[in-house]
Amino acid sequence: MHKLQWIQNKIHSRETMVQQCNIWRASGQKIVFTNGCFDILHHGHLDLLANAADKGNKLILALNTDASVQRLKGPERPVTHEADRAFQAASLLCVDAVCMFDEDTPEALIKLLKPDVLVKGGDYTLDKIVGSSFILANGGTVEIIPFVTGYSTTSIISRIKNL
Repeated sequence: MHKLQWIQNKIHSRETMVQQCNIWRASGQKIVFTNGCFDILHHGHLDLLANAADKGNKLILALNTDASVQRLKGPERPVTHEADRAFQAASLLCVDAVCMFDEDTPEALIKLLKPDVLVKGGDYTLDKIVGSSFILANGGTVEIIPFVTGYSTTSIISRIKNL
C-alpha cells in the first residue's frame, strides 16, 4: 500500500470508526481516545499524542470540525482547515485513527465508540473532562497527561502576528 493511501485509510467517518473499534475490540485491543482542535500542530500536541498512544494499543484522535472550532475559539480560527488537520494527524505513527466531530464536545462520539481509555492534557481536571463519568462508569480509565509548558496554538498565533 502506498504511504498516501495508508494515511488516508486512517481517516474515518463516525460509521467506519465504529466498525473499526468493533474490529479492534474483538481482537482484544485496548482503545484510547483523545480529542481537540489540533489547529497548528506543535510540540505539546505531539507529546500528548505519543503519551496517549502508550496508554493502550490503538489511539483514536477526534478532531473538532472547522465549524466547531469557530464556535469554541472564535471566527479567526481554525488557521488550518479540518481536512488538512486530519491529514496531518493521520500522518503520525502514534495515531491509529482520526475521526471528526461537529458538536462542541466529543461526548456523543465517546458514547458511540466506547473507548477503554480517555486521555486529555494537563490543563484539564477530571471533573472538567467531557465523557469521563461515562468511561469510568463503564470500567474504563481516564488519564491526564502533564501539560508541556510554553506550547499553545494561541501563543504561536500571537507570536506570528507580532512579527
